[in-house]
Amino acid sequence: MTGFAFPRTEALLVVERALDEDLGTADGGRDVTTLATVPAAQRSTSHVVARADGVVAGLPVAALVLDAVQRRLGTGAVRVDVHVEDGARVARGDHLATLRGSTRTTLIAERTILNVLSRTSGVATHTRRWADALDGTGATVLDTRKTTPGLRALEKYAVRCGGGTNKRMGLYDVAMVKDNHKLAAGGLTEAYDAIRAAYPDVDVQVEVTTTAEALESVAAGARFLLCDNMSPALLRETVRAVRATGERVEVEATGGLTLEVARDYAATGVDYLSVGGLTHSSPIVDIALDLDPEGA
Repeated sequence: MTGFAFPRTEALLVVERALDEDLGTADGGRDVTTLATVPAAQRSTSHVVARADGVVAGLPVAALVLDAVQRRLGTGAVRVDVHVEDGARVARGDHLATLRGSTRTTLIAERTILNVLSRTSGVATHTRRWADALDGTGATVLDTRKTTPGLRALEKYAVRCGGGTNKRMGLYDVAMVKDNHKLAAGGLTEAYDAIRAAYPDVDVQVEVTTTAEALESVAAGARFLLCDNMSPALLRETVRAVRATGERVEVEATGGLTLEVARDYAATGVDYLSVGGLTHSSPIVDIALDLDPEGA
C-alpha cells in the first residue's frame, strides 16, 4: 500500500460529478454509444498504460469510478488489479493496472478514470521535478491554494505523491496575512493581533516583502514567514536577520520561482519554496486504456 493517505471521500464527490457530466442525470444517465454497440454479457480485460514517463498518482480512483458506473447503470462489475503504487516513477509503456470484467462498465468509466489519473499524475510528476531539484538543500517544495475548483484534495494528494508538502488545505485551517489583510486591518501587527485574538489556536503565517516586515512579524509573534518576490540576495539577508532573533521561525520563499533558480533560492537558508504552478500549470501525463475483448 502507498504511504500517502488517499482522500477517498473527496474523490467520490469528484467521481460522481464527473459521471454526471458524462452520462447526464436523467434516469441515472446513459452512454448511448457503448450501450448500443457492446453486448451486455461481454467481458474483457483492459490495461491502464502509461504513454509517457512520469510519477503516477490517483490509481485508487479507477475502482471508485467503475463501482459508481455499476451502481448507476447495473452494467456489471469490474475487478481492478493495481501494479504500481502511487508515488512510483513509471516509464512509457508501463502497465499501471489491469481491469477485468464487464466491457460496458469499463468503456463507460474509461474517460473519467483517465481524466483524473492523467491530471493527478501530471501534478505528481511536476512536483517530483521540484523535489529532485531541491534534493540535498534542506528546503522542501510546498503547494498553494491555486488549485482546480473541486479537485483540491486530489491535487494536494498528488503533490504529496510527488515528494512535496501541503502548506494549508484552505482558509479554515491556517491563517495567512497578506498585503490586503494588512491594509484592511491597519497594519501588519494589527492584523496578526486580530487573528490571535479571534482564533488563538490557529497557526498564523505572514507574507512579507522586506527584512523590516519580517522582523516586525517575528516581534509580533509570527513563526512562519512567506518572503514574497524577494531576490536571492534580499532573501539571504532576511533569513540571516530572522535567525539572529533566536526565535524558531520557518521561512518560505514564494513568488515567481522556477526550476532554474530553485537551488539558488534554497541556498539562502529558507525552509520552503512554495510553487503555485504545481497545481495550476502542471501538464498531464498521457495515460491510456487498452481493451482486449478476448482476454476476459
